[in-house]
Amino acid sequence: MDRSFLEENGVNVEAGLELLGDMDMYNETMNDFLSEINEKMPKVIEYKNSGDMPNYAILVHSIKSDSKYLGFTHLAELAYNHEMKSKENDVEYVNANFEELENEVNKIIRTYKTAHYTKSY
Repeated sequence: MDRSFLEENGVNVEAGLELLGDMDMYNETMNDFLSEINEKMPKVIEYKNSGDMPNYAILVHSIKSDSKYLGFTHLAELAYNHEMKSKENDVEYVNANFEELENEVNKIIRTYKTAHYTKSY
Protein backbone atom coordinates (compact mmCIF):
# COMPACT_ATOMS: atom_id res chain seq x y z
CA MET A 1 0.00 0.00 0.00
CA ASP A 2 1.18 3.51 -0.73
CA ARG A 3 1.30 5.31 2.60
CA SER A 4 2.19 8.64 0.96
CA PHE A 5 -0.88 8.44 -1.25
CA LEU A 6 -3.10 7.87 1.78
CA GLU A 7 -1.56 10.84 3.58
CA GLU A 8 -1.90 13.07 0.51
CA ASN A 9 -5.61 12.19 0.51
CA GLY A 10 -6.27 13.23 4.08
CA VAL A 11 -5.61 10.00 5.97
CA ASN A 12 -3.60 10.53 9.15
CA VAL A 13 -1.64 7.28 8.88
CA GLU A 14 0.70 8.35 11.67
CA ALA A 15 -2.21 8.51 14.14
CA GLY A 16 -3.19 5.01 13.10
CA LEU A 17 0.35 3.76 13.55
CA GLU A 18 0.48 5.24 17.06
CA LEU A 19 -2.44 3.03 18.00
CA LEU A 20 -1.76 -0.01 15.83
CA GLY A 21 2.04 -0.18 15.90
CA ASP A 22 3.13 -0.88 12.34
CA MET A 23 1.95 -0.91 8.74
CA ASP A 24 1.22 -4.64 8.79
CA MET A 25 -1.25 -4.19 11.65
CA TYR A 26 -2.58 -1.02 10.01
CA ASN A 27 -3.22 -2.89 6.75
CA GLU A 28 -4.87 -5.77 8.60
CA THR A 29 -7.13 -3.39 10.51
CA MET A 30 -7.92 -1.51 7.31
CA ASN A 31 -8.90 -4.76 5.57
CA ASP A 32 -11.20 -5.56 8.50
CA PHE A 33 -12.71 -2.07 8.25
CA LEU A 34 -13.40 -2.54 4.52
CA SER A 35 -15.05 -5.92 5.09
CA GLU A 36 -17.18 -4.61 7.92
CA ILE A 37 -18.16 -1.29 6.31
CA ASN A 38 -19.70 -3.19 3.39
CA GLU A 39 -21.97 -4.91 5.92
CA LYS A 40 -22.55 -1.88 8.15
CA MET A 41 -23.56 0.72 5.58
CA PRO A 42 -26.68 -1.11 4.32
CA LYS A 43 -27.76 -1.50 7.96
CA VAL A 44 -27.00 2.17 8.67
CA ILE A 45 -29.16 3.13 5.70
CA GLU A 46 -31.92 0.78 6.84
CA TYR A 47 -31.92 2.24 10.37
CA LYS A 48 -31.86 5.78 9.00
CA ASN A 49 -34.75 5.13 6.65
CA SER A 50 -36.84 3.47 9.35
CA GLY A 51 -36.03 6.15 11.94
CA ASP A 52 -34.41 3.58 14.26
CA MET A 53 -32.06 6.04 15.91
CA PRO A 54 -30.83 3.78 18.75
CA ASN A 55 -29.46 1.18 16.32
CA TYR A 56 -28.27 3.89 13.95
CA ALA A 57 -26.29 5.43 16.84
CA ILE A 58 -24.64 2.09 17.63
CA LEU A 59 -23.42 1.60 14.07
CA VAL A 60 -22.20 5.15 13.50
CA HIS A 61 -20.39 4.91 16.85
CA SER A 62 -18.51 1.87 15.56
CA ILE A 63 -17.68 3.71 12.30
CA LYS A 64 -16.42 6.65 14.37
CA SER A 65 -14.21 4.42 16.50
CA ASP A 66 -12.76 2.52 13.54
CA SER A 67 -12.14 5.81 11.74
CA LYS A 68 -10.19 7.19 14.68
CA TYR A 69 -7.99 4.08 14.80
CA LEU A 70 -7.21 4.35 11.10
CA GLY A 71 -6.66 8.12 10.96
CA PHE A 72 -9.82 9.01 9.02
CA THR A 73 -10.24 12.27 10.90
CA HIS A 74 -13.03 13.77 8.82
CA LEU A 75 -15.07 10.57 8.77
CA ALA A 76 -14.62 10.22 12.54
CA GLU A 77 -15.96 13.76 13.03
CA LEU A 78 -18.95 13.18 10.76
CA ALA A 79 -19.78 9.87 12.43
CA TYR A 80 -19.46 11.49 15.87
CA ASN A 81 -21.95 14.20 14.87
CA HIS A 82 -24.36 11.59 13.58
CA GLU A 83 -23.95 9.54 16.73
CA MET A 84 -24.72 12.50 18.99
CA LYS A 85 -27.69 13.67 16.92
CA SER A 86 -29.15 10.18 16.64
CA LYS A 87 -28.90 9.81 20.43
CA GLU A 88 -30.99 13.00 20.61
CA ASN A 89 -33.42 11.34 18.17
CA ASP A 90 -32.73 14.15 15.69
CA VAL A 91 -33.93 12.31 12.58
CA GLU A 92 -34.04 15.57 10.63
CA TYR A 93 -30.30 16.18 11.15
CA VAL A 94 -29.44 12.58 10.27
CA ASN A 95 -31.45 12.70 7.05
CA ALA A 96 -30.20 16.14 6.04
CA ASN A 97 -26.53 15.24 6.60
CA PHE A 98 -26.44 11.58 5.68
CA GLU A 99 -25.18 12.07 2.14
CA GLU A 100 -22.00 13.73 3.43
CA LEU A 101 -21.35 10.78 5.76
CA GLU A 102 -21.99 8.26 3.01
CA ASN A 103 -19.78 10.17 0.55
CA GLU A 104 -16.92 10.24 3.04
CA VAL A 105 -17.18 6.48 3.60
CA ASN A 106 -17.07 5.96 -0.17
CA LYS A 107 -14.11 8.33 -0.49
CA ILE A 108 -12.16 6.33 2.11
CA ILE A 109 -12.93 3.08 0.30
CA ARG A 110 -11.81 4.51 -3.07
CA THR A 111 -8.69 6.08 -1.56
CA TYR A 112 -7.63 2.86 0.11
CA LYS A 113 -8.23 0.77 -3.00
CA THR A 114 -6.19 3.21 -5.08
CA ALA A 115 -3.36 3.31 -2.51
CA HIS A 116 -3.39 -0.46 -2.25
CA TYR A 117 -2.91 -0.92 -5.97
CA THR A 118 -0.47 1.91 -6.70
CA LYS A 119 2.58 0.55 -4.89
CA SER A 120 3.81 -1.06 -1.71
CA TYR A 121 5.06 0.96 1.21
